Amino acid sequence: MQRCPHRMLLLSQLPEDVLYHILSHLDCTSLSRLSQVCKSIYRFVSRDEVWRKIAKECLNTGITRNGTDIYPDLQLKERVKVAHNWLSGLCKRTIPLKWKTKLLPWLQLDGDMLYLSQAADIGAFHLCRDSGRLQRHPSEIFSGHKGDVCRFVLTDSHLVSGGSEGRILVHSRARDTCLELSGHNQEVNCLDAKGGLIVSGSRDRTARMWTLTSCHPRDTFPMSDRVWSVAISPTLRSFVTGTACCENTSPLRVWDVERAQCVGNLGLGFRRGAGVLDMQFESPSQLFTCGYDTFIRLWDLRLNPGKCVMEWEEPHDSALYCLQTDGNHMIASGSSYYGGVRLWDKRQAACLQFFQLSSRPVSSPVYCLRFSSSHLHAALASSLHSLDFRQNNVYIR
Repeated sequence: MQRCPHRMLLLSQLPEDVLYHILSHLDCTSLSRLSQVCKSIYRFVSRDEVWRKIAKECLNTGITRNGTDIYPDLQLKERVKVAHNWLSGLCKRTIPLKWKTKLLPWLQLDGDMLYLSQAADIGAFHLCRDSGRLQRHPSEIFSGHKGDVCRFVLTDSHLVSGGSEGRILVHSRARDTCLELSGHNQEVNCLDAKGGLIVSGSRDRTARMWTLTSCHPRDTFPMSDRVWSVAISPTLRSFVTGTACCENTSPLRVWDVERAQCVGNLGLGFRRGAGVLDMQFESPSQLFTCGYDTFIRLWDLRLNPGKCVMEWEEPHDSALYCLQTDGNHMIASGSSYYGGVRLWDKRQAACLQFFQLSSRPVSSPVYCLRFSSSHLHAALASSLHSLDFRQNNVYIR
């Protein structure tokens, strides 16, 4: 890339989607040269600020849409290099764990610790900082359920899990203590916890709201349908429930925490059975959902609640069991057949990359996935798969 001030000034004035298209076709050497040229032209801008601008337009670098940095300890330049591998699908695949009995596992990732539920227990596995490899034996085990763990969430101080027997257990992460919350009489299919508030959803067709200081629910919300997913808003003023969409045509409902009332529905005309299996707030007003109708949808709670802002369709007509976003441009989703994981760019309608983690005749949904800046972990029925995007020698289709 030539050091031409006029070309660089023109480049700086391009729309973000056009700038991203240009950046996505540059290799790591060109990106490095680009940062040097920018530095030479804009002398009052530090090199870190230049790399930060480039990183914001790339996939999964930790720079969110609102400008915060999820991985402040990692060099921006190295993250941009790894982002090129995410874009191109360059990674190394491993299977760190296998088990004989088919399960419905769930995952949470917290720094260098990966939490995995297997039957009635949740294991905390250490990830080596340099290699990213998973230790085969958990450093800590959270137990106490009489049935399988259906879902669990992490807060700064607690691990909250819901079981197939209907109980919710609140484990302290600092002390060896556990609080039992009783209220549901069937399996707890979903959970979320933020700021001392817990919301749960169950097969018993209710959602319940709890606090960390009480063993009994603060409020109970009759749903007339099985509750598959819940998400608490970052403001803690509302939460959203996703149901099976069998008894009504509005699977997504928004609830006010203070008044304990439904304040609206999201979407219109859902087909029967278009249940919402997973959801994630990316900001107080933006919510991502996915489920049985094969679509990922982005909702803006400030706009018309009857229509989503954007949607992405799974091309193989598979139900979508889980999703995660990087807070900026990337979405990862897990589908119901053959361990299908897809990477999406929010600025494009088509899928960016596809990884098939299980092969015929064995087929398993991706029940949960979590990713960091360099790794993606996916939990299937009988194995845990890891994709390392720091590698350049393997290309997975």
